[in-house]
Amino acid sequence: MMARSGNAPDGSDRPYNNLLRRLSASDFALIAPHLAPAEADPNDLLYNPGDDVQIVHFPCGPSLASYLVPNEDGRDVETILIGREGAVGGIVSQGYLPAYTRIIVKFGGPFVRMPIGKLDAAKSRSASLRNVFARYADCMLAQMFQSTACNAIHSIEQRTAKWIISAMERTDGDDVVPLTHEQLATLLGVGRSYTSRVIQTFKADGILETRRGSIMVRNPDALRIRACLCNEAVKNHFEEVLRGVYPDPEKGN
Repeated sequence: MMARSGNAPDGSDRPYNNLLRRLSASDFALIAPHLAPAEADPNDLLYNPGDDVQIVHFPCGPSLASYLVPNEDGRDVETILIGREGAVGGIVSQGYLPAYTRIIVKFGGPFVRMPIGKLDAAKSRSASLRNVFARYADCMLAQMFQSTACNAIHSIEQRTAKWIISAMERTDGDDVVPLTHEQLATLLGVGRSYTSRVIQTFKADGILETRRGSIMVRNPDALRIRACLCNEAVKNHFEEVLRGVYPDPEKGN
């Protein structure tokens, strides 16, 4: 759970989280004693709005966390997914920090966690550690900006393809993605019937199949053609700001 073979030698003994593997040896040594492994199940709640953020969660391997914004009609709308490229909770803030959104585990699996106070103490001792987490926060902000623009201008079909590809990239490029129609509808902020119609179109075109609780992608290239370019924009920004952190299954990271 804590490590995966075939990765860069300087990170092979670390949790399979690209942000942690991006740290220098000296910076990682500051936080390593406080990292605790854990297993999370799908839909496990990490934070509710208003909760005191006390723990930083690092998804590892194919694990995913999701930020959901509750609305007055009772629906939650997902804004971004966080996989092994990042962390959830108190990335740059210090002191008391209330959660703004609901944060849940999307895809279950391994996480490592540490108290936010321990991370704050480590950042106070290392400018380079502060810099890495500040850069990651910038990448998260870019992802939120891109998501806002995407929701405003792109079709449901484009956005559906984008979310499926985004999930695939964070789950080792596996062709089977554990997404249900209901979860996709939440990601898109639309009713389930809209999502079902798009999925049926993709199925008819031989792009994907559905299984119980999951989607099997039959033609990834065709799916990418149907998607908008928002994923690419986010990945390009990651490469500019934190090179090598965004998941790239072809490179084994």
